[in-house]
Parts: sequence; structure tokens; C-alpha cells
Amino acid sequence: MLNLNWLRFCLLTGFEIEYFAEKVHVHRWPHDTPLWNYSVKKQLDVMINKNPQKKQIMIKEESVQIENIAFVSLKKIGISVPFFKDECTMIFEARFGNLFAHVHITTRSDDFLEIFNRLISWRKNISK
Repeated sequence: MLNLNWLRFCLLTGFEIEYFAEKVHVHRWPHDTPLWNYSVKKQLDVMINKNPQKKQIMIKEESVQIENIAFVSLKKIGISVPFFKDECTMIFEARFGNLFAHVHITTRSDDFLEIFNRLISWRKNISK
């Protein structure tokens, strides 16, 4: 059940969700967008894709920040709890800088269901 105090807080202060994700993957999408140069790919691999450490996720209104990379112009946001897994996954298309990406974020924290509920509320608010 969604925490009503948290929901009131979000409505009064602007929507913000912060958590850590165990698995994050960012790749170029759609394929007809500009190619990423080597330094962009390397930066994403070092900081996000191939980094085994948990990544800080911060969601503010219409942006998602992973570590220090902000993703905006969010589209096609999918949020799910896969069968037989104690985790929550969010997938979306976005822009960072002048590049376009498809982003997968998975958290396996103990409060993954609370995170799922918060993400669903956030998605409903930004799609209005």
C-alpha cells in the first residue's frame, strides 16, 4: 500500500524519488539517432554499464539522474516487478545532452515494492 504521508510530501514539495540500483544499462536508441563516439561509450561503461557498484538514482519531476548523468525528454516509461523476482525494473527512452538512449534500471533492495509504488505514482503524475 502506498504511504499516504509520502504521497502528501511529494505533492507539496515537488516529486522526488531517490534510491540505489544494482543494475543499470544505457544504450543508444533508436538506431536512427546519432552514433555515440568512443568517449561517450567509455564514460557510460565506466560509470554505469560495467560498474558493479550500486548506482544512485534520483527522479525529479520529468528527469531521471543516474549518478551524475541527467536524462530528460522521457518517453515510453515502463515499470514492472518481474514474476518470481524480488526486484523492480524501470525502462524508458530519454535524451542526455544531444544524444538519445534506452535505459534499464533494476533495484533489488528490500523496499523494492515501495519503490515500485512510488515510480508508478510518479509516472501517472508526469503523463498528465
